[in-house]
Amino acid sequence: MQNIVIVGAGAMGCYFAARLGESGLAVTLVDIDPVRLEILSREGIRISDDRGERVVPIQAMRAQDVGPGADLVMLFTKGMHSAAAARSIAHLADGHCYALTLQNGLGNAEILADIFTPARVLMGVTDIPADLDGANSVASHGQGRIRLGHMVAGSLAVAQQAVRMFVRSGMLAEADAAIQTAIWEKAAFNAALNALATVSGATVGEMDHPAGHRIINAVIAEVAATAEAADVPVDRQRICEKVEFALAHHRSHQASMLQDMLAGRPTEIESINGAIIRIAAQAGIATPVTSTLADMVRLMGANRSR
Repeated sequence: MQNIVIVGAGAMGCYFAARLGESGLAVTLVDIDPVRLEILSREGIRISDDRGERVVPIQAMRAQDVGPGADLVMLFTKGMHSAAAARSIAHLADGHCYALTLQNGLGNAEILADIFTPARVLMGVTDIPADLDGANSVASHGQGRIRLGHMVAGSLAVAQQAVRMFVRSGMLAEADAAIQTAIWEKAAFNAALNALATVSGATVGEMDHPAGHRIINAVIAEVAATAEAADVPVDRQRICEKVEFALAHHRSHQASMLQDMLAGRPTEIESINGAIIRIAAQAGIATPVTSTLADMVRLMGANRSR
């Protein structure tokens, strides 16, 4: 994999573009904002991480201007923009190119599969931290990992190629034959912490309260039951341990969904809680707490836009 197209010039898109680009790969960063594209093309990506500060030149353009020959497309938009973003790069689905999603939530791989076919879709999760400042400055401090696998069960050969690409770029990555488990466990984590933070306005540490724990544990139980009904085994204790780690070590962090709400941007509630609720309903699983949190976020968004 040498020719990489990254769709979405947010924090994660810029971080991955910079890391892959400085390793010698041909990287094109795609976005819809002409001002951001001009700045990125002119100034490159200013990256600050544990290796220091530097500027990485980058090719940035609109989707329709990307030519053929991509080996891998990576989707890094917010979930509510996935369908439009995938359609914008449909001309790259030439039977050679693979597509990868490391986005939050559920359903992103299925969106890519409608265009690239399931056999050419990779999916996974990452907990690499990244924060964007302005149009082209990204910071990432602390260690994170990438886990990915195939949408269609079987050989991990292509996933392992992607893993080697990330490792050569200095990132921690591994192939995972049971990637659906990792995706659902992260969805449970986000459905609990992101939605609760948004409706309460609390930082991660401020949710470390008996009432917060009761709500979080109820959401995890509902998501785990839904995953198991969908034949995806999850480890509830492992999810709870990740939550406890966040409550203890990321106390001042403001959840991304809360940041979006405060900034007047659409939230990912439909691709996280909403997607879980829809799958649960099909399986006859009750999700009263997950659904209530989702409705509260929806109500907040509707009132904000009036």
